[in-house]
Amino acid sequence: MLHLSKRLRAALTVLLALATLLCPAELLPRLGDGLDSIRQRDFLQVATRNGPITFYQGGHGPTGFEYELVRRFAHSLGVSLAVKNDSRIMDVLDDVRRGTADLGAAALTLDQSRSGLRYSQPILTLQPLVVYRRGLPPVRTLDDLLNLRIGVIAGSGSAAALRAQQQNLPGLGWREADDLAIADLLEMVERDDLDAAVIYTHQFKLNRLFFPNVERGFALGKPLTLVWAFSASQPLALQQAANRFIAEQRSSGDLDELIGRYFGHDDYLEYVGARLFIRHVRNRLPRFVPYFKEAARDTGFDWRLLAALGYQESHWRPDATSPTGVRGLMMLTRPTADEIGIDNRLDPRQSVDGGARYLLHVRDRLDASIPEPDRTWMALAAYNVGLGHLFDARTIAAQRGGDPDRWIDVREALPLLQQREWYSQANHGYARGGEPVIYVRNVRRYYEILKYVNRSQQQFDQLGQRTLDSDTMTPLEIVTPLM
Repeated sequence: MLHLSKRLRAALTVLLALATLLCPAELLPRLGDGLDSIRQRDFLQVATRNGPITFYQGGHGPTGFEYELVRRFAHSLGVSLAVKNDSRIMDVLDDVRRGTADLGAAALTLDQSRSGLRYSQPILTLQPLVVYRRGLPPVRTLDDLLNLRIGVIAGSGSAAALRAQQQNLPGLGWREADDLAIADLLEMVERDDLDAAVIYTHQFKLNRLFFPNVERGFALGKPLTLVWAFSASQPLALQQAANRFIAEQRSSGDLDELIGRYFGHDDYLEYVGARLFIRHVRNRLPRFVPYFKEAARDTGFDWRLLAALGYQESHWRPDATSPTGVRGLMMLTRPTADEIGIDNRLDPRQSVDGGARYLLHVRDRLDASIPEPDRTWMALAAYNVGLGHLFDARTIAAQRGGDPDRWIDVREALPLLQQREWYSQANHGYARGGEPVIYVRNVRRYYEILKYVNRSQQQFDQLGQRTLDSDTMTPLEIVTPLM
């Protein structure tokens, strides 16, 4: 049997993907002939659409919730993945119907009125959500939508939700286009080209920090079901395999983990904090990114984690000084600076270098039994409260029947260092143990935001460069009221 190298196999996958993009659909082989044909060609062809729920190019290559899930599915079949990124939902569905894609994964919702398609079992619940521009009167009910300029992506479940509500409110009208991205809609609301839009709650979670003038309105209609689409004219084998895979992902907890990774951070920051953070990401952070990346190369930390730590410490102010004498972008004490050889704490490059090396020093002193990422979270806590108090908290966690190597248990123990019952028997005495818990939570939130910003940078760079006017923006088709 011929075995291809990983490099050659990857190259073939790219060539196959390019062929799918460049060849006319009628010249492509029928792809949906069952699992045998997929395994023979050695790749799963998926039609998708660019978006935060589905598929986009991040800082380290393709990513997205559905992309990650369908990649796992392809792996379970023992084949590679080829992705065709369509511009419209209807293009995705047409690819599936024609058999030029094995399945469609593009934030599709269960819709039995679509002909020629079958669907997988439910993957995720999608709730259509009305969002509107901050400063308008609150939009809380369906009646509040009358006379507003509302935008939606044509062919989406959100558009279907609007059509369903139009039966109850005939005066409801809106504007739609089929090749808009979610960021386009939100930017149009932000810039007063629209008053409101209907998207999914998950999409708002992923994008709201970048559009602080867009406000959450109300849930529109019943929740919808995210599914994968298959051709009704093809054998059931692939659909059945997908259903087994989804069920296994759900029962193992892997699906919940993936959902949490992409959508589980809606409570990042309250509005003012979110707006301030994003402004500082744009205006302050770029100056210091080279220092964070240099320190990351020297210490092995993700530069975005170091940047998140720096924001928590000083809001990226190199001249920050506290009443207790800690100074600089990473807020180093004089003894710490002396210990790691930093002579000017107000020099941002030295401060970042010193803070990163001190964090590494703290992490290296933790027990080797602590796995990642718990080890890093505990190192951050010790950066804030001191290693001695962290060791005490680990002891208390064990005494209470928890695992001292797990951050979730140590996190519960740290606040107990404020109670006499516990700190009186601790080696290092009293500590304001609730503070490092909040500290680590904040750093992790900033870190998650920075990771999202980084992997979506191309999307937002393009968004920032585009002028939203009639010459460059896709025209919105007006859906008129029924009365």
